[in-house]
Amino acid sequence: MVATATALKRSFVPQALDLTDFANLQPLYQSLLDRPVNTQAELERWLTDFSELSAVVDEFGSRRYIDKSCHTDDAKIQAAYLDFVQNVDPQIKPYYFRLQKKLLESPALSLLDPKRFGVLIRRWKEDVAVFRDQNVPLETKIVQEVNEYDKLCGAMMIEFRGQTYTPQQMARFFEDPNRPTRQAAWEAHANRYLANRDAFDDIFERLLPLRQQIAQNAGLANYREYAWKINKRFDYTPDDCLRFSDAIAQTCVPLMNRLYARKAADLGVAALRPWDLDVDPKNSSPLRPFTQDQPSALVDKTREIFQRLSPALASDFDQLSAYGNLDLNSRKGKQPGGYQCALEESGQPFIFMNAAGVQRDVETLLHEGGHAFHYLAAANREPLVFLRHAPMEFCEVASMSMELLGSDHLEVFYPGTDARRARDHLLEKIVRFLPWMTTIDSFQHWIYTNPGHTRAQRTAHWVALMDRFGGNVDFRGYEPAREARWQEKLHLYHHPFYYIEYGIAQLGALQLWMKSRHDMRQALANYRAALALGGKRSLPELFNAAGINFDFSEKTLRPLMDELAEELEL
Repeated sequence: MVATATALKRSFVPQALDLTDFANLQPLYQSLLDRPVNTQAELERWLTDFSELSAVVDEFGSRRYIDKSCHTDDAKIQAAYLDFVQNVDPQIKPYYFRLQKKLLESPALSLLDPKRFGVLIRRWKEDVAVFRDQNVPLETKIVQEVNEYDKLCGAMMIEFRGQTYTPQQMARFFEDPNRPTRQAAWEAHANRYLANRDAFDDIFERLLPLRQQIAQNAGLANYREYAWKINKRFDYTPDDCLRFSDAIAQTCVPLMNRLYARKAADLGVAALRPWDLDVDPKNSSPLRPFTQDQPSALVDKTREIFQRLSPALASDFDQLSAYGNLDLNSRKGKQPGGYQCALEESGQPFIFMNAAGVQRDVETLLHEGGHAFHYLAAANREPLVFLRHAPMEFCEVASMSMELLGSDHLEVFYPGTDARRARDHLLEKIVRFLPWMTTIDSFQHWIYTNPGHTRAQRTAHWVALMDRFGGNVDFRGYEPAREARWQEKLHLYHHPFYYIEYGIAQLGALQLWMKSRHDMRQALANYRAALALGGKRSLPELFNAAGINFDFSEKTLRPLMDELAEELEL
């Protein structure tokens, strides 16, 4: 029997308040605006009530987002989600802005503990600096357009050899030792996305001017400048990201090409084709960690990995099952991808993914499990929702580290040498991921600093980036699929410029994993201590607490690539 997460007893928000109508929320926001915050006691009580209201509203919206992710084909669920983003959330944003200003203008602001509130104050100053009332309806339009993208993706099904599959389920065939099967599956997958190519482009081209206008309304030249501010990137610049790209081109792409050359030789082919990238190079049977008719095995065995790392992690993971906060299997009508979502009032994480019975499912659940541990570590120690969440660059350290730490225990899923094969597969994917990450990131730098570009110009720039970072993969005869490959990356639609975080975090996770191989106990202790800090420290401080360096230059990247090359015997 699934338990029900018990919300903290409310002291400010009425327990039975109807949150579907902003008219019921407005008096609460107004009362916070009207309340005096002249003393430390008044300000701290005010923050407690503001946090409670924010938690209640945030969880209400999150549950609607989760519902629509799980059921893109349910009109009532879609309507409920859109009602919130169109009629409730836009009316909250101006109040939230005014409340942020109220904190910053309070005479008691200087009395707050700087160790606890310093980072929050810096972040809210940036929010206040860029907020504009006229951007609220533009942001609502963006959510509506992104939802259209999600609906298109959720509706995609692929007919293959007499059966119907989601795009995620097709990944099984990309690992098939039979090359004609892989090719046919890859072609079916690519053609299904290409059928939506114009529709995806149309949505994207409706999003670009909306985002450009938001930046201009905030007095900024382009959306990249705006993204830097709203993402609170205090500790690195766009130029740092471009230098990271150069370092990847110099250190990682050559390693990836050595990996590809070895794989081509093992497969006995002159050059890799796009359907050769995921197959085992020795043509061993694909790794199958569980069967699709036994999805509970994924949960049970992943829990065993957490137990081996730390009983405390396994106990945290048990909470997700106990409260029914796992939706893992791929099915028709389900949004692609995976994520962890915080349920702020309940103080619980929710994990969403599309498991299809492949090794990537294990990696995804380990990854999202790391996010869940991060949230629980912070939420259990911090009652104010504003102080729970670290910058995304460190949130991804939490998740990517768990992938790597868990990879040392994959014998839970596989017998014999298959566990080592699965771990090497993860390391190979990291080598391949960093060039892909910087392809996406560099693409966004160009897109948002070249407003008004044409579709043909955008395609040409994407192809140039693929030429630089894509490695030695032969796409002859499949040029349209290569040109449109970026459309599968939902981050480009949902969260512009949210991708470099994965690259920065990957270097942090690799550092932590390397340290764990010398002293697992200390590495895990540092990891958990850093997670518990939540959003109360800067990025360099969080990395330092985890015992790793906040640096993504060639100085850090090259030795990590050298160690990966040694691990993979390249």
